[in-house]
Amino acid sequence: MPRARYKSIVDILAGDIASGVLPPGTRLPTHRQLAEQQGLALVTASRVYAELEAMGLISGETGRGTFVRETALPLSHGVDQQATAAGVLDLNFNYPSLPGQAELLRSGLRQLALSGDLEALLRYQPHAGRGHERVCIARHLLDRGLSVQAEQVLIVSGAQHGLATTVMALLKPGDVVAVDALTYSGFKVLAQAQRLELVAIPLTEHGPDLDGLEKLCRKRRIKAVYAMPTLHNPMGWVMDLAWRQRLVGIARAHGLMLIEDAAYAFLADKPAVPLTVLAPELTVYVSGFSKNVATGLRVGYVVAPVPWVPAIERAIRATTWNTAGVMTALLCGWIEDGTVARLEAHKREDAMTRQALARKVLEGLNAIGHPASYFLWLPLPEEVRADQVAVALLALDIAVSTAEPFAVSSPAPHAIRLALGSLPLPALDQALHKVRQVIDHYAW
Repeated sequence: MPRARYKSIVDILAGDIASGVLPPGTRLPTHRQLAEQQGLALVTASRVYAELEAMGLISGETGRGTFVRETALPLSHGVDQQATAAGVLDLNFNYPSLPGQAELLRSGLRQLALSGDLEALLRYQPHAGRGHERVCIARHLLDRGLSVQAEQVLIVSGAQHGLATTVMALLKPGDVVAVDALTYSGFKVLAQAQRLELVAIPLTEHGPDLDGLEKLCRKRRIKAVYAMPTLHNPMGWVMDLAWRQRLVGIARAHGLMLIEDAAYAFLADKPAVPLTVLAPELTVYVSGFSKNVATGLRVGYVVAPVPWVPAIERAIRATTWNTAGVMTALLCGWIEDGTVARLEAHKREDAMTRQALARKVLEGLNAIGHPASYFLWLPLPEEVRADQVAVALLALDIAVSTAEPFAVSSPAPHAIRLALGSLPLPALDQALHKVRQVIDHYAW
C-alpha cells in the first residue's frame, strides 16, 4: 500500500528540524501557504502540522504563527524532577531550607529515640494516622483559621499524595475538573494518570475569572473545581473573601466538589478564610509540611467532610497503607513544641527577602508574584520565546521552568516560572542576573 504523501512531507520537515536547517524559533509557513507550496488540501496541510506538533517539534500560537520548538528542552521540562547536576543553579523546584534545620532534625530524632512510644512506630499505623496525631494536626489548623474535628483529618505522605488519594477516592476516569488556565503542574500529571478531563478557567490580571467558570458550568457537566485561593502556584495570587464566597456559590448552584490546595498558604499573612470554612460539606482541603518544614519529611494531610473520609482512607490503604510513623511522630512533636510555627515565621521572612531581591534584579520586566512567595511568574517580552530562554539558561547551568507544565490550554504563554527558595542568597542573586542577561539578549 503506497505511503500517504503528507507523511513524506512530515518526514522532510522533521529531518530539517533535526539537522538544523530549520533552527529553533523559525516561523513556518501558514497552513494555507504550506498547502499551496506542496499542492495539498488545506485539511491535509493542517494534518502535517498536527503530526509535527504531536512529535514535539513545532508549536502553533494563536495570532503569532507556527514555530519550530527548541528540541533541546524536554517536553516534560518543569514536571519530571531530575537530579540536579553538580553546579547547576536550580530555579525550577522549591525546597526551601533554613540554616540549622539539619541540627533540628538531629535533635528531633534524639528526642524521638528517647520516647517510650518508639516501638509502636515500627509497626503499621492506622491508614488515616493515629488518633492523637490527627488531633495534633487539627489543632495546628486552628492557626489557618480552620476549626475541624480530628475525624475529618487524614494523614498522608505529602500534599501530592493527598491530592492523589482525593482524586482516586472521589472522582472517576472521564470526570471533568475545572482548573485555572495556569495551574499547579503536579495536578496536571495526576489528572492525566487518573484520566480526568481538565477544562481551563480563564484568567484575568487579578485571578481566575469566575464568570468564565459559570459559562463552563453551563456548557459542561463539571464534577469538581481544583483551586488554590491562597498563594496560587504559579501566579502567587491570594483571593479575597468576596471571590471565595462567589466560588462557593457557584459550586453549590452546580453541585461541584471543591479541592482546595493550600501547600503554600502558610506564606500569606492573614488571608481570607479557607474555602472549607465557607463550604465544609463540599470541600476537600489538602496541604502538607514540605514547604514550611522540609520536603524530605513527606507528611501531609487531607481535611474532608466526614462522609467522604472512608473512601479517602481506602485510597491511602491502596497506595501507601499509611504515612511513615517515624516521620509523622517527629512532625507532630515539632507542632507541639512550636518548631513548625517558628519555621513558618522565618520562612515568610526568607521568602520576602528573596522576592525583594528578584524584583530588584528583574526591575522593568513584568514580574508577577506575592511579596512573600517562593516563586515568581515572568511573562517574556513579545519577541522572546520561552523555550529559547530556558535552553540558553541550561547552557549557563541554570534550570528554570517554562509555562508549558502549568498551562491547561494551548498554546502556553511565553513565560518562565522562577523558584526562589532552593539556592543560597548569593547563588540566587547570581542566577537571577543571568536570567536577566539572557532575556535582555533575546529582547534586542
